[in-house]
Amino acid sequence: MTPNPADQAVIADFHALSGFGETERGGVQREAGTEPDGGQRAWLTQWLSSRGFTVEFDQIGNQFGMLELVPGAPYVLVGSHLDSQPRGGRYDGAYGVLAAAHAANRLAGLWRDAGRTPQYNLAVVNWFNEEGSRFQPSMMGSSVYTGKLDAETALATRDLAGVTVREALEDTGCLGSGRGPEAACYAEIHIEQGRILDEEDTTIGLVESTWAANKYHLVVHGEQSHTGSTVMADRQDAMLGAAHLVVAAREIADAFTETPLHTSVGQMLIHPNSPVVVAREVRLHLDLRSADENVLAEADAMLHERFPEIEKKARVRIEKATAHSWGVLSYNPDGVKLARSAAEDLGLSHRHMMTIAGHDSTNMKDIVPTVMLFVPSVDGISHNEKEFTKDEDICAGVDLLTEVVSRLADGDLTG
Repeated sequence: MTPNPADQAVIADFHALSGFGETERGGVQREAGTEPDGGQRAWLTQWLSSRGFTVEFDQIGNQFGMLELVPGAPYVLVGSHLDSQPRGGRYDGAYGVLAAAHAANRLAGLWRDAGRTPQYNLAVVNWFNEEGSRFQPSMMGSSVYTGKLDAETALATRDLAGVTVREALEDTGCLGSGRGPEAACYAEIHIEQGRILDEEDTTIGLVESTWAANKYHLVVHGEQSHTGSTVMADRQDAMLGAAHLVVAAREIADAFTETPLHTSVGQMLIHPNSPVVVAREVRLHLDLRSADENVLAEADAMLHERFPEIEKKARVRIEKATAHSWGVLSYNPDGVKLARSAAEDLGLSHRHMMTIAGHDSTNMKDIVPTVMLFVPSVDGISHNEKEFTKDEDICAGVDLLTEVVSRLADGDLTG
């Protein structure tokens, strides 16, 4: 069946957006504050401005396309993020921003044609540095917006090359001022990044809560020496200690067979990283995640119990540099009901579910009523160039988001 013009416009714009930072294997590489990120932000500015939205950047580079219909009223914010992981997928985050833009533009036309005014204003948002691959922490832009992270601290954060967030935003012309528009509520749609919806042939996920997580920056301290001449018994190899931590994280995950536990070591920085030097220091990022807070606590204790054993075996010292954690956190139950009602009215199959990954909505739900929606990810692939969501699911998600945002703008969730 031939897509309708509205759906065709969504797909065409998605392909245009996917050209920024496109990789040869069909993914994208546009980390926060890089040239491709600046290019796509300029594209979004033009897209929104040409349709009557006023575009501004705030003090941390969050991009807002605002439609003021009720002077002085707060805004329904709707969006996600455009930045990607290195050699990441086209859909992660970017789909949510584009879906928000199309939903907002559709509603602007409908309201104009009907000659009516909603209760709240409307703003599309592209959050800065959700991925956290170049600058840490992740979800930086929404953390500053929600007051969880100081703006000056965030702006002073450096990447591995020593470039600050402030410098990156200035280079891309995306450093603004102020705190952005006042939010009345928030909505976000995202690819699932898992395989539940795809395997169940369900179109929409209604997110009702997060998984719990503990994230650690660990530093393994050893002693630098010669890889050839230093006898094995004398070595204090930080890489060996780090390797034991990687294995320990997986072994702990494998110990939980009834309730899932996800563990990983996603980043490792080695010093001096020379082929003929035993490493003196390794910095790594290790995280534990579970839908059950008791399982997470048990796994966390198991991890810390392994530290002395690893230190003795590798003759190293393990330092816990920083830690970030959260429990199982619920989304607004009335928001879930609102989204479910909208999905039923549109005839879209749906199910309640949790989100394992973090999203900007996990920050926003702590300050305003928030609705989080998923569409399927084929085979559950994400943070990978093979990431894929079917066009019909993309378009169905935009239809649902439009209906949800319409109800939010009319005050159905906030009264």
